[in-house]
Amino acid sequence: MIERVNRCYEQIWEVSKQILVLDGNVVLDLGFTTKEQRDVFVNRAKELGINAEIHYLDAPKDIRKKRIKKRNLEKDPSVYAFEVTDMMFNFMEPKFEVPSQEELKHGCTVNA
Repeated sequence: MIERVNRCYEQIWEVSKQILVLDGNVVLDLGFTTKEQRDVFVNRAKELGINAEIHYLDAPKDIRKKRIKKRNLEKDPSVYAFEVTDMMFNFMEPKFEVPSQEELKHGCTVNA
C-alpha cells in the first residue's frame, strides 16, 4: 500500500478506536480494495471485542465509471477530493477483490 495512504489509515483507526472504546459506532468508508486490507480493520475491531460488519456496495463497472465522471464534472466539495482519471480507474480496477461470503456473513451486499 502507498505509504501516505497507510499513514491516513492509521490516523483514521486511532480516532475510530477512541470512539469505539466509548461505545460509539464507526463507519469506515475507505477503499478496502483487498481482503488483506479489510482483515486488518476487522481484526483490530475483534481485539476491542467488536464484531465488524462489511457492507459491500456492488455496482457494474459502467455505472461506477459514469458516477466518477459525474463527480469529476460537478466537483461537489462534499464528495470530490481530486479528479479520478480513466488511467487511475483502469489501474485500480483489476486490484479489487470482491468480499467473500465468509467476509459478508455479518454484513451485506447492496446492489446498485
